[in-house]
Amino acid sequence: MGLTLFPGDGDTSSPDVAWSYSDFAAFRRQLAQAEGFALSEMRGFGGERPWSDVSTSLKSLLDRPDDGGGELSPIECAALLPRLEVIVDQWRNEVDVPQTHIDAAQQLTVVLRLCVAMNVELLFL
Repeated sequence: MGLTLFPGDGDTSSPDVAWSYSDFAAFRRQLAQAEGFALSEMRGFGGERPWSDVSTSLKSLLDRPDDGGGELSPIECAALLPRLEVIVDQWRNEVDVPQTHIDAAQQLTVVLRLCVAMNVELLFL
């Protein structure tokens, strides 16, 4: 079992990005670290720190249940895309970031760009 993120355009040939639940959790921990906080400190992830204490455009991706399905609007996709692209560039120069995270982040940027361009939701399944 795992999680797939894909554009809600109804086209099964559209690009997507998929993880096992454990790999998605590790990916989000790495993103949170890039934003300067530990995901494990946050409410909903074992900690007590409220999400209002952190400022990140990635909040809509980070602060969500792993298996709840749902979607991000095209506006939310557009809001997180620039920061994700910056993080991908940073990760390419860091030795402690797994290549799988870099590859997944790059693929996620492709999917997000498509969602924005087509004005469709990013679906979580």
